[in-house]
Amino acid sequence: MLQENCYVVSDDSKECIIIDCGAYYNGESEAIISYIRDNNLTPVHLVGTHGHLDHHLGDYAIHEAFGLLPEVHRQDSELTLHLDRQAEEMFGITLSYPNLSLGDELDEDEGLSFGHHHFRVIHTPGHSHGSVCLYCEEEKVLFTGDTLFRSSIGRTDFKEGNMMLMIQSLRSLAQLPDSTVVYPGHGPSTTMGYELQTNPFLDR
Repeated sequence: MLQENCYVVSDDSKECIIIDCGAYYNGESEAIISYIRDNNLTPVHLVGTHGHLDHHLGDYAIHEAFGLLPEVHRQDSELTLHLDRQAEEMFGITLSYPNLSLGDELDEDEGLSFGHHHFRVIHTPGHSHGSVCLYCEEEKVLFTGDTLFRSSIGRTDFKEGNMMLMIQSLRSLAQLPDSTVVYPGHGPSTTMGYELQTNPFLDR
């Protein structure tokens, strides 16, 4: 109902990571789980680019199916630990499952690895204190969550938002190659070069 993008990223090792599993309806969670099983993939990380509810609604189903716990930046750990509170305060809904504990923290120094690939964890506060982007230099792909969208950026008017920090975060992303393919948390994919040309919030 919130049109959030969930990504299952895999390589020829058959390991995969799940990024921003915002599956609200049972059919959505089942489709993700079926995709993983039908392709004989082994999930090794359940990652949240930040702690907002719409990016974690499917975490419990993934935990039940594969035993994974959500991994977020330490500055968004409290948000992610209390999804029920977010559901009631922000959306007026009651979750039908308990809150999960957290897995490993996303570490900027260590990054995130699966199979034959490695993601650099880039801390990009602005939409939330603990927002991150995941960058694979080898493949030139960037998963931006709610930091950068096609021709737009994430909201900064939430309690955890900060426009000045967002501008700083966007400037750090703008240093990546123009050919970098951007996969955002909402909406269509784009490239860094396109955003530098068209996005009023982005420049070098």
